[in-house]
Amino acid sequence: MRFIRFKLAGNTGLAVAHQGHYHGLLESSSDYPGDLHALLAQGGDALARAAAALARGPALEAAQIDILPPLGRPGAIWCIGLNYADHSKESGFEVPSYPAIFTRLASSLIGQGAPIVRPRVSTQLDFEGEMVAVIGKSGRHIRKEDALSHVAGYSIFNDASIRDYQFKSAQWTIGKNFDHTGAFGPEFVTADALPPGASGLRLQTRLNGAVVQEASTASMIFDVATLVALLSEAVCLQPGDVIVTGTPSGVGLARKPPLFMKAGDVCEVEIEGLGILRNPIEDEK
Repeated sequence: MRFIRFKLAGNTGLAVAHQGHYHGLLESSSDYPGDLHALLAQGGDALARAAAALARGPALEAAQIDILPPLGRPGAIWCIGLNYADHSKESGFEVPSYPAIFTRLASSLIGQGAPIVRPRVSTQLDFEGEMVAVIGKSGRHIRKEDALSHVAGYSIFNDASIRDYQFKSAQWTIGKNFDHTGAFGPEFVTADALPPGASGLRLQTRLNGAVVQEASTASMIFDVATLVALLSEAVCLQPGDVIVTGTPSGVGLARKPPLFMKAGDVCEVEIEGLGILRNPIEDEK
């Protein structure tokens, strides 16, 4: 199943891919099944029942809707740094024995087609194409062999980073949380539509059509099951939490000369089986 969250004429709704089109319902509809966060919290066959209800809704015209992040306000956004060996090396770090973990704020999220905003205070806006795992079942101290049963589905992320701010302090948080820099979507794809752990999928980032990153999700140092298990050692993961699983090599900061995004650029992140996340770049006004 493939879901999108959308806005039409100021109203938010949920849609499902059905027979080559998106069919959906607005929150104001009496048949509206709930948003993804609520459906994940319900568990069981809630997603399947919602998909059936949405498929009976009207087809949506792409030109009339804005696609929003699949989850508007995730309870937690866990981001993993240095999760591909080549990226770790190009960044000047040893390959880690434990993942680099930081968080994003929901206020930084944008959807498909919305502009990633280069802030006034920096010209070092970098691209980072990544896969997202979405938690569907709560748990603490989850065993690795059970971890994938806690993952409801997957999506795409562009963890656009303000590099000079990222390295102003020992913590990366500020450079990863500027407004309008966390592109997320366009679809939430349920886990049953993908290989276990979404492993072996081709990830490609393109800037103005030129390939700047390419890898397989099988190359992650810490796979999805490992990340779920490790995070659950510290916190009780909840339905709707997201794990942004890390970016491969090729980032702009590591290039000679550096390659940063600027107004007028278009960045695309494509992951096999998950689609294409496309965003233009604009300067902060």
